[in-house]
Amino acid sequence: MGLVRLRVREFAAEKGWTLKEVAKRSGVGYSTISNYARSPGMAMVDFTAIHKLARTFDVMIEDLVEILEE
Repeated sequence: MGLVRLRVREFAAEKGWTLKEVAKRSGVGYSTISNYARSPGMAMVDFTAIHKLARTFDVMIEDLVEILEE
């Protein structure tokens, strides 16, 4: 099983947003955002949350998700 990392912290910093602001703007729970932002690699993620985050940051999903291990 592969590992992915979400570039939530980087995109939030580019926009000048806190993680709480990202949660509010995206509709994704703060605890989920926080977990995604600080995790070095995850085997499972919520695709709906990823889709919402990509729309919130106005980026493609491929830009938000970094594949660490296939």
